[in-house]
Amino acid sequence: MSQEHLGEALGLTFQQVQKYERGANRISASRLFDLARVLDVPVTFFYEEMDEETMAASPRHMVRATVDPPDAAEALMAQRETLELVRAYYRIVDPEVRKQVHELAKALGPVLTKP
Repeated sequence: MSQEHLGEALGLTFQQVQKYERGANRISASRLFDLARVLDVPVTFFYEEMDEETMAASPRHMVRATVDPPDAAEALMAQRETLELVRAYYRIVDPEVRKQVHELAKALGPVLTKP
């Protein structure tokens, strides 16, 4: 997607998109959310592979955290692989085929996790 098309989808000029991309301007949380929606990715996509130094500079690490960390199920749902799998599943048009894929995944889960 070009910067111009992205800008149009966000209601911005392509110059503003360039500034965000270069880091010349900070991006607000709401704009980041909009960007994730337009690009069809979870917001967490922008934080994957963040280096330890950047994570350590987070204000959350500077004060006692008041929010419990996400549980395993929430963390699983935030992974890109999970999102891609769900999207692929719902692109299956035939409900019977979709049901069979679901049954196959359920059947393979225990088989693949056995030691």
